Amino acid sequence: MTVDEQLKVLGRGCVELVSEEELKKKLSSGKKLRVKLGVDPTSPDLHLGHSVPLQKVRAFQDLGHQAVLIIGDFTTRVGDPSGRDSTRPVLTKEDIEANAKTYTDQAFKVLDREKTEVVYNSEWLEPFMEKKLLTTLRSHTVQQILAREDFQNRMGANSPITMLELLYPLLQGYDSVAVKADVELGGNDQLFNLLMGRKMQKDDGQDSQIAMTLPLLVGLDGEKKMSKSYDNYIGLTDSPREMFGKLMRISDDAMWTYYELLTTEDIDAVKALHPMEAKKSLGEKLVTRFHSSDAASAERKFFDDTFSKREAPKDVPEVRVSQEQLDIPWFQFLVEIEAAKSKKEARRLLQQGAVKLGDSKVAETAKVSILKDAGEQPVSLKVGKHRFYNLTVA
Repeated sequence: MTVDEQLKVLGRGCVELVSEEELKKKLSSGKKLRVKLGVDPTSPDLHLGHSVPLQKVRAFQDLGHQAVLIIGDFTTRVGDPSGRDSTRPVLTKEDIEANAKTYTDQAFKVLDREKTEVVYNSEWLEPFMEKKLLTTLRSHTVQQILAREDFQNRMGANSPITMLELLYPLLQGYDSVAVKADVELGGNDQLFNLLMGRKMQKDDGQDSQIAMTLPLLVGLDGEKKMSKSYDNYIGLTDSPREMFGKLMRISDDAMWTYYELLTTEDIDAVKALHPMEAKKSLGEKLVTRFHSSDAASAERKFFDDTFSKREAPKDVPEVRVSQEQLDIPWFQFLVEIEAAKSKKEARRLLQQGAVKLGDSKVAETAKVSILKDAGEQPVSLKVGKHRFYNLTVA
């Protein structure tokens, strides 16, 4: 590719690029760039929103560059204030380590493992706090930090801001110094932190990194950013059926954004398709990426047969219900058969009337013992829109 062609690929979907001219110069040099993505493992599971910057890192890798994935085991203890209206909860060291393991396993569903350097920022931030913190603090002002929009909003709402949160941008900036980053990626709420990295590299005598920000992917509700806390997410570890089914629920407007940020498809060509055909194609592509092409084809056929042709679903899992399970509430049973990931999700589905035995909705307060009336005949269970089971009492 020419440099201009590379810029077109790398700039796709970007919100801010500081600066395009600098990136063009770095690409023209022929140097293998070190492309930094820092992640704080605050939760164990990733969703498609997390895959947006991972996908951009992969684009750099495909052009021959080196990814540097920084696991923020130290900065997670501090808590990134970006886009937050309150202080993040404190995690234990054990929780952080467990989340980091899950994060890297899932990140390599997108990244090229052979072209990825994985590092932990406690390696340099612990000595930094001991030896360089005071010197660094003298180079930055309180006004500079408090000028951030999220801090301004929290002060206006009289919401507390901890002293550790004020330090966070400096710690993330020092990550860039430590790994000698040429490019840093982040969400569009991360620009302040990325620019801090540029300044700290310059203060350290390094070339300043390119700051590239990307949109925050909208969730299934079509309004808020994708987040587990909003229950509007598509997890990278969702089953093929769950992933495909959720993708069929996104709005047509959101679908084009998903195409732009999560695929390399020609958007104009995709827009020539009927919106439902385009959405099914998107579902196939993403299920193929995170599972397999066979799983993607099977889920498209399942969706067409069940929802387009309105046929009874085939290959439904058979579940034998034990006598002990008859005495438990449905929200517990749904978790035990993996029809829901948590009791909270199971309760929500029951409250919404999204759990059906045959044609009847299951009440939130019901126990599994209502299956006794069915005798030995299999009973169909539908959970949400896309999960089907045949239940038989043992």
